[in-house]
Amino acid sequence: MANIAKKVSWSGRGDDRGERTPLLNGDEEVKNNRQLSGGGIFHIGRLSTVDLEEEITPEEDIVRSRPKEIPHNEKLLSLKFESLDYDNSENQLFLEEERRMSHMGFRCLEIRRWVICGLIGFLTGLIACMIDIAVEKLAGYKYFAVKQNIEKYTELGGLSISLILWAVLNSAFVMFGAIAVAFVEPIAAGSGIPQIKCFLNGVKIPRVVRLKTLVIKVFGVICSVAGGLAVGKEGPMIHSGAVMAAGVSQGRSTSLKKDFKIFEYFRRDTEKRDFVSAGAAAGVSAAFGAPVGGVLFSLEEGASFWNQLLTWRIFFASMVSTFTLNFFLSIYHGKPGELSSPGLINFGRFDSDSVQYNLYEIPLFIIMGALGGVLGALFNIINYWLTIFRIRYIHRPCLQVMEAMLVAAVTATVSFAMIYFSNDCQPLGQDKAEEYPLQLFCADGEYNSMATAFFNTPERSVRSLFHNPPGTYNPVTLGVFTLAYFFLAVWTYGLTVSAGVFIPSLLIGAAWGRLFGILLSFIASSQSIWADPGKYALIGAAAQLGGIVRMTLSLTVIMIEATGNVTYGFPIMLVLMTAKIVGDYFIEGLYDIHIKLQSVPFLHWDAPPTSHWLTAREVMSSPVTCFNRVEKVGRIVDVLSNTSTIHNGFPVVAHTSENDEPGKICGLILRSQLIVLLKHKVFVERASSRLSQRKLQLKDFRDAYPRFPPIQSIHVSQDERECMMDLTEFMNPTPYTVPQETSLPRVFKLFRALGLRHLVVVDNENRVVGLVTRKDLARYHVGKDGLEELHLAQT
Repeated sequence: MANIAKKVSWSGRGDDRGERTPLLNGDEEVKNNRQLSGGGIFHIGRLSTVDLEEEITPEEDIVRSRPKEIPHNEKLLSLKFESLDYDNSENQLFLEEERRMSHMGFRCLEIRRWVICGLIGFLTGLIACMIDIAVEKLAGYKYFAVKQNIEKYTELGGLSISLILWAVLNSAFVMFGAIAVAFVEPIAAGSGIPQIKCFLNGVKIPRVVRLKTLVIKVFGVICSVAGGLAVGKEGPMIHSGAVMAAGVSQGRSTSLKKDFKIFEYFRRDTEKRDFVSAGAAAGVSAAFGAPVGGVLFSLEEGASFWNQLLTWRIFFASMVSTFTLNFFLSIYHGKPGELSSPGLINFGRFDSDSVQYNLYEIPLFIIMGALGGVLGALFNIINYWLTIFRIRYIHRPCLQVMEAMLVAAVTATVSFAMIYFSNDCQPLGQDKAEEYPLQLFCADGEYNSMATAFFNTPERSVRSLFHNPPGTYNPVTLGVFTLAYFFLAVWTYGLTVSAGVFIPSLLIGAAWGRLFGILLSFIASSQSIWADPGKYALIGAAAQLGGIVRMTLSLTVIMIEATGNVTYGFPIMLVLMTAKIVGDYFIEGLYDIHIKLQSVPFLHWDAPPTSHWLTAREVMSSPVTCFNRVEKVGRIVDVLSNTSTIHNGFPVVAHTSENDEPGKICGLILRSQLIVLLKHKVFVERASSRLSQRKLQLKDFRDAYPRFPPIQSIHVSQDERECMMDLTEFMNPTPYTVPQETSLPRVFKLFRALGLRHLVVVDNENRVVGLVTRKDLARYHVGKDGLEELHLAQT
């Protein structure tokens, strides 16, 4: 069962070089159950750590005998994930550097931030352009080959050959994409939005912003969209933008071992976080041609911490991203300089005549919103159980690739069957708007309407549902398509391929929305303009997407910007709010579900509402490993090398007494800082004998960031173990502390708002009694029986 750590995690990698992911600072102990007055008994308190890699118990032995299944318990919180350091360490080195910096130096830093945001936007736009052109070319070749084949065998008979060709082409594309993801970089699977959301929340997700992840993500999304899966390329664009931002802002690539010696000041978690939120916004902007929507997405879904100065820079990155994409696509389409086409998905313009709506339609929009919420909740529930099944049974890379190929073949088969059995023939318009019209068994001058929905990239299908004139689609065609595509999309999300859920959601919603509009026009007089099916297709698309991902503000603006018409602002807003309220009644949004399934210690906006009676003393980890101001090198090495409890932050106290009496707090020092100090051998004896060549600077710490070497790689001789190390200059002398009687919501608010990694708990004499970390706070949540506590597991 040692491979559980690999399979339940996003990264799927246990061999990450550098520091092993640390556990809580403190031994876990079982505390007494506590009874809440006026309610039932809640089993709250410290639960023992569940280590899934320790000795095998009889129950585990039974599981061992069934290696095909990996057990998964959603009541666990993984110790594998660490926090990021969003709080600056204001030690003497930091203060000295700031004192030396002139006013001009600060101005230059600000200019560099703007330059980086511009670069992020430019490069994200280029990636979007590359993905778009590659998908268009590959899908074009595929559909052309299949169309030729179908036309050939419609006359000769033997259409099964066409079906096999279509299924084989789909599976081949998807196979390449799935192999790259499953065997090379598993974290590139899915849309990447939950991972980026966690990163911006302050959770260190291994390998999430690596260059290799970006390459596999881009390659994977091209393969999966060209392979005809029910996926979109918009979600992965957000992840790609975030990876690009993390790379550009650091001025080097640790994967390529190349340091450009620029932007060195920004090599810390706080700065990286701000740029990653700009990258996520640039990704949305490139995907939908919605710069404002990108900023709002980053604010609503991504950033847990927001800075007003950041808003303008993020908007700049989004703007640059959209116009870079437009500029290069205009050159590609042979109209250089035409910048009017928006992002990767263009919903087309809605004419002012067809966009009118009246007061009596408002209840209809609310009904559609509720329907979107119910269908979205159904989508999420099915996908939740499917994901648990995948975690348990489909955990080997070869099985994951086979499942992705199976889904690709089934998608092609279902599409072919739908087109084959559909007798919905429509006359071919003068403008020949259809990209790949299939005649099949229709008369000359007509095309198969079902083929417009299935025999196309999802983006084009959405556009045809929005804009094709009334009468283009048969209600039965739309009903059958909605049902089939709904289940294909549910099955597809969560496969080991790079894929987003935006476009499939929009397509499902547009199909049932158009069906809703057609049924309304049957009920009303046929001449009535208000029951325009295209209008209801747009409202349905918004309702379905809102019901699945539960975004409100940013999605409203994205839809308005992508349609280029503000008239629908109110109906879209109404529909999204209704969909969110109805959907939340049943289950959480899709991204939150996937975050929870990976046992990530994610901190929501507020502490659980019924937790005021819990105090810092009951939540904290204790006892705490502390260091003296001047500590023996041998003890530091022993503490850092102790694999049973790998701590990450150590309070520095005035003195640690022999009788384990806690010392008064002087500061806090991090594991990463101690490792750099040991590496450079900053010992008191060497300083006094003038053996040290130069004084250590902040640059030395930044150069080691983000992959600090493991303690095992640092050689300390027996003589050096007897030396002393003075931590005064390097520790943070003013760490945040709370009294032990502080309530959980107050501790939570302080920890969450300041983006802390460690919060020291002190008694009334300022002596260290415990340490609060992310896992201590993330453990508590409101369940069906009131306040519940998750187990901590070494998964």
